[in-house]
Amino acid sequence: MRDGFRILDVDRHVMEPIGLWPEYLPADRMDLAPRLTPCIPEGETLASRLDRLGEDALLPVPPILTVAGRPVMREVSEVAHIEIGLAAARRHGALRAAERPEGHLAEMDRSGVDVALLLPTFASCLVYNDEIDAGRSRAYARAYNLWLRDFCAVAPARLKGAALLSRHDPASMVADLEWALGEGFGVVVLRPNPVLGTTLSSQVYGPFWQACARHSVPVLFHEGSHTRVSAAGADRFESYFGQHACSHPMEAMMALLSLIEGGVLESHPALRVGFLEAGCGWLPYWLWRLDEVEYARLAREVRARVRRRPSEYFQRQCWIALEPGEAMLDRVAAEIGPQRLVFGTDFPHLDHDLDGVDALFSLRETLGDAALRAILWDNPAALLGLPPAEPSDPGAAPRQRA
Repeated sequence: MRDGFRILDVDRHVMEPIGLWPEYLPADRMDLAPRLTPCIPEGETLASRLDRLGEDALLPVPPILTVAGRPVMREVSEVAHIEIGLAAARRHGALRAAERPEGHLAEMDRSGVDVALLLPTFASCLVYNDEIDAGRSRAYARAYNLWLRDFCAVAPARLKGAALLSRHDPASMVADLEWALGEGFGVVVLRPNPVLGTTLSSQVYGPFWQACARHSVPVLFHEGSHTRVSAAGADRFESYFGQHACSHPMEAMMALLSLIEGGVLESHPALRVGFLEAGCGWLPYWLWRLDEVEYARLAREVRARVRRRPSEYFQRQCWIALEPGEAMLDRVAAEIGPQRLVFGTDFPHLDHDLDGVDALFSLRETLGDAALRAILWDNPAALLGLPPAEPSDPGAAPRQRA
């Protein structure tokens, strides 16, 4: 607890050690184990580097993750790699801590986090790749989930894992979900992007959504740039700067639209979904536009699968993660209601400060204690299926499966 508040960090990341892949991949997939490879072009002279990169030529370049010599991430410029490497060096301790359960627990104690939901970093890039087949994608997901199961077993009351599921073979997703449930997982995380040209509202995913609703398994959507799937901005910008700026919020916006416009939320009213690391400032506008501009004029076109105003689906079934530094956060909370907001630190990723909990507590006077308490525990608990914490009795023990 911190200042009388229980904290459920709904967006916290592991940094997968390179050794997990040869340990957890099946023997016949060992050739697919990723490796760290130098990023600097082989044989390049210092003079040519200076001509090409200027002052950046003298800065260290971190190795990149590759499979069979091919970068796992979509092309990232060398200057961006240098920038990422410099940022990583400044928080080396946090990145190393995220490789171990003991490291996460120590950092959680330092910031006051009671329970954390752990999400992938590089595993998501391996699993979500339009250039590989379904067997390979599912093998990466299975290996990661087995490793994460063992990772969380060190402190199951505090470390909760979200199973990463492949979308390459929709017909296998129910079996993969039920396997994950058997391993103790109760939450799944997906990319919001189209995969192999298939969007979230495609009929091929119908049995999966039905299974999630039947088992009361929440589905979280978390984007990341430079993955080898279709992503907002990737067709317009080459820079990490441009693609990262577009991918997180815009893919979340389109994922929400897909679930509404395609009838997923209408057909599965018990389905719970969360949108992470996309901010929430866009949400009031997006719901207004879907309600007042699109649905008010074009409801007949989609009436067979959209029988409510889009905002009603969001209020019934959806949650969204806020960013403490967002402009007009108090206005957003008032507009959509604080009961649909959750909080995640994104620890230890480089695009978020390490003092995220401090930053949120700095808004205590602006948001009020009731809203802050809801954002820090009750809302994410409702999303994940954990019990609420009463202000006078914060100790209600969470269920083991989540």
